[in-house]
Amino acid sequence: MKIIGEKINGTRKRVAQAIAERDAEFIKDLAKKQSDAGAAWLDVNAGTHPDKEPDDLTWLIENVQSVVDTPLSLDSANPKALKIAIKAANKTPMINSISGESERLTNILPIVAEHGCPVIALAMDEKKIPETSEKRFEVITKIIKETRALGIPDSNLYFDPLAMTISTNTNSAVIAFETMRRVRSEYPEAHLTIGLSNISFGLPARSFVNRYFLGMAVQAGLDSAILDPLDREMQAAILTTELILGRDKHCLNYIRASRKGLFDKPAE
Repeated sequence: MKIIGEKINGTRKRVAQAIAERDAEFIKDLAKKQSDAGAAWLDVNAGTHPDKEPDDLTWLIENVQSVVDTPLSLDSANPKALKIAIKAANKTPMINSISGESERLTNILPIVAEHGCPVIALAMDEKKIPETSEKRFEVITKIIKETRALGIPDSNLYFDPLAMTISTNTNSAVIAFETMRRVRSEYPEAHLTIGLSNISFGLPARSFVNRYFLGMAVQAGLDSAILDPLDREMQAAILTTELILGRDKHCLNYIRASRKGLFDKPAE
């Protein structure tokens, strides 16, 4: 399973400070740590005012790329910022994200098509996040009709079925799993991803909820996730899940990780 590193996000207080103060070393350190931990993409989100976002996102891209060659995920709903910042990317980036909202499909999808980007697509539209898996799949079907019309291959789509917090709806995980299975059945070339931490918001011992949810989601078809690649316990959960599901040939990934000490208790 591929990890999209979540830590370079301007909604985080320390990252926002680094962006405002142009603290390049802080951003570079976050990039190196996530890349070394095995992230397949590094999400970069400036989270600043739309007028400043093009410059801020470009600054993030340039600093991250100065220390790692890991592909980036450009996290913005601002078409102007994406059009400008994408020129700074050394490798074809992922775009995070589109949805069933007409404005995003109209303004962002052409950028995705022009540059051949993989793209995260949220199972929601202008109205709200659908409450059932059936309604979420309807949004996904709408999106895939639009992407196919622009020649975007299904294999470039990363559908996010949206993991809403269990503390407000105890069926949230079940709805996400049902949506994943339907996508996997109907659109087998498409990928599935998810913003993992939402599922446990408002609950105690959130790490337990996140890990068990992730294991069950992988069984339902999840093949990537937006999470903290520095979380050793989460990394261990991913490897163990893939081992149990028969996706680790000769158990090699699990054994290698064990030899590197991933499953050892960290020193106090």
